[in-house]
Amino acid sequence: MNRVGAMLVAVGMLTFGLGINGFAATDDGSKITIKSPAAGAKVGKDIELVYELTKGSQATHAHCFVDGEYQKGWDKKTVKGMTPGTHEIKVVAADKDHQTLAAEATVKVEVQ
Repeated sequence: MNRVGAMLVAVGMLTFGLGINGFAATDDGSKITIKSPAAGAKVGKDIELVYELTKGSQATHAHCFVDGEYQKGWDKKTVKGMTPGTHEIKVVAADKDHQTLAAEATVKVEVQ
């Protein structure tokens, strides 16, 4: 294996298991389930997102990401202004300091 290949393997091994912030995410026992929309659902530009957060020892709330981008101002119920196409919605448990935890759930939807 050449140096570049070895470096890519090393970086991959170092980043395996990292949370959304790029640091090892704490597993506090929290669980998240997305109840709606269902995987592959055809939805409009504003999506009612129904999820269940079972709080562990540190979780106080959840953060939402669409295609990897944090949804600042998310109202905990609706993802607004989605563009047409396939999108990944991820809900991640967070602590009182807004640090993300290991618990997360993801769903891909098709915005019409």
